[in-house]
Amino acid sequence: MRPLIRTTTRPGVLPDRGQFAGLFHLAATKLRDPILVASTDGVGTKLAIARSVRDHETIGIDAVAMNTNDILVYGAQPLFFLDYLAVGKIQPALMSAIVRGVVEGCRQSGCVLLGGETAEMPGIYKAGEYDIAGFCVGAVEHGRLIDGSKVRAGDVIVGLASSGVHANGFSLVRRALSRAELRHWHLQLMAPTRIYVKPVLEVLNQVSIHAMAHVTGGGLARRIPSLVSRAKGLRTRLWPGSWRVPPIFRAIQAAGRISDAEMTRTFNMGIGMALACATADATCILRMMARAGIPAWTIGTIERTRS
Repeated sequence: MRPLIRTTTRPGVLPDRGQFAGLFHLAATKLRDPILVASTDGVGTKLAIARSVRDHETIGIDAVAMNTNDILVYGAQPLFFLDYLAVGKIQPALMSAIVRGVVEGCRQSGCVLLGGETAEMPGIYKAGEYDIAGFCVGAVEHGRLIDGSKVRAGDVIVGLASSGVHANGFSLVRRALSRAELRHWHLQLMAPTRIYVKPVLEVLNQVSIHAMAHVTGGGLARRIPSLVSRAKGLRTRLWPGSWRVPPIFRAIQAAGRISDAEMTRTFNMGIGMALACATADATCILRMMARAGIPAWTIGTIERTRS
């Protein structure tokens, strides 16, 4: 896999002399006052469905996406990624599929796969079982750090479409859907998490984004409010029906008889990333997302809390 991994290289990568660490020269970013932003995450129980349908490459993309999207919310460009793969028994075909996905995720994110670890753990994992986690470091110019301080009442919320369920809520998915339903919907369920890094960084070169939220754990209901600080007397308000909800969510809800409230507390409901910006900038963002092939909508607003 080494030649494939090397395709993710970027300026700043230094030779590692074959040791168990990767080297990156921060000066290559040409940032004058860099802030480092770091994240670690896995893909959760989506792994169970991946094993059942033997689709492992998309899991590698998920592992990268969950991390690079997390550091993107601060306006950071991902610099390097490391993966940790634990298996019961090393199986070359399985490992190759996962690493191909990780490499693809790094390419989409513009970061280098700087290193990683494969741990063979018989007795902990059965043959064919595995777990994967990722670790990402990015950087942003201090003066361009997105910390939510610019959010104002009257700002609008632009929602960027998810590619589906992404990598959250799969314990509920597996409880709601029967085996036959899981097989029927597996293509939608296994669609890799959309990586928003390159198009959003391009937007940041054109307009000001005041805050961002990656809609993952806690779902739409808990991640959208993170765009604002209630201490500043602000709150978010979504406009129901202003975006397209993919059919997979309605199928999960109907099969599991799940309330609307639980669905929005668990799933992204079709919005994978949310941006708060001035009303005048929303049109530009929507236009740039359309050019990038990402459906996007104005889905809500920022308003003052009532005293």
